[in-house]
Amino acid sequence: MTSQALDAATSPEPASLIKGRPRWGDLLLRLAAGLVLLYLFLPIFVIVLFSFNKPAGKFNYTWQGFTLENWADPFKYPQLTQALKLSLNVAAVSTAISLVLGTLVAIALVRQRWRGQRAVDTFLVLPLTAPEVVMGAALLTLFLDLGWATGYTTILLAHIAFEVSFIAMTVRARVRGFDWTLEDASLDLGASPARTFFKVTLPLITPGIVAAAMLSFALSLDDFIITYFVSGSTVTYPLYVNAAVKAAVPPQINVLATAILVVSLILLAGGTLLRRKRFEG
Repeated sequence: MTSQALDAATSPEPASLIKGRPRWGDLLLRLAAGLVLLYLFLPIFVIVLFSFNKPAGKFNYTWQGFTLENWADPFKYPQLTQALKLSLNVAAVSTAISLVLGTLVAIALVRQRWRGQRAVDTFLVLPLTAPEVVMGAALLTLFLDLGWATGYTTILLAHIAFEVSFIAMTVRARVRGFDWTLEDASLDLGASPARTFFKVTLPLITPGIVAAAMLSFALSLDDFIITYFVSGSTVTYPLYVNAAVKAAVPPQINVLATAILVVSLILLAGGTLLRRKRFEG
C-alpha cells in the first residue's frame, strides 16, 4: 500500500453537518422578533422616505412625488435651523459637563465605601424612574423660587440634572469590572495618582464613557417634556417640531432628522471598526 493510500485510509472523514427541520417555536420566535423590529424601525423609514417627498401644501403627511429639492436646501427655514443649532449646542455642552460629573460619581461609588452610599444610589436612580412631567414641573418650581428667568441656562441645567444619572449608571457598569490592582502597580512604579488615572484608569474605561456620552447626547437632543417646562420663550428642535405640527410641517424637518441619523450611524460604525481594529492589532 502506498503512503498516499495509507494517509487516505487513516485520515478522519470530515464531520457532516446535520441540518434539522426548524421547529414551529423557532419560526414563531423569529417572526415575532421581525415584527418587533419592523415596528421599531418603521417610523424611521417613514422619516427618511418623506424627506424626499414633494408636498402639495403646508403639511408633509401624504406622499406626492419624489424630489431632491428638500436636500438641496435643507436650511430653507431660518427658525428651524436656529432651533436645531440650539439643540445641538445644549446637547454638546450638557453632555460634556455631565460626562465629567457622572464619571467621577461612578468611580467613587465603585471604588469607595462610605456611610450613606445606598442613599446616593437611590438619589441617582430617581431621575431615571421619576416621570418626566414631575421632574419638569419640579425643576420649573425650583427655578422660579430662585428667581431665574427660564431660557438657555435653565434648559442646560435641567438636561444636566437627568444626564448625570444616565452617565453614572452606564460608566458604573464598566468600572465594576475594572482591575484596581493595575492602579496599585502604577503607583508602586512611582506614578502619581493623576498620572495613574489618565494613563491607566481612563483609557480602560473609555469605551463605557463613550457609550455614556452618546446616550446622553441623544437623550438631550430628543428631550421634549422637561425642556417644555423650563424653556420659556427659547425654542429647541423638538419644541419647534411640536409647534410645526399645528401650523405647517416642512419636509426640511425630515431632512435634518435624516441627516442626524446618518451622522450617528457613521460615528457608530466608525467607532465599532476602530475598536475592532484595535483589538485585532
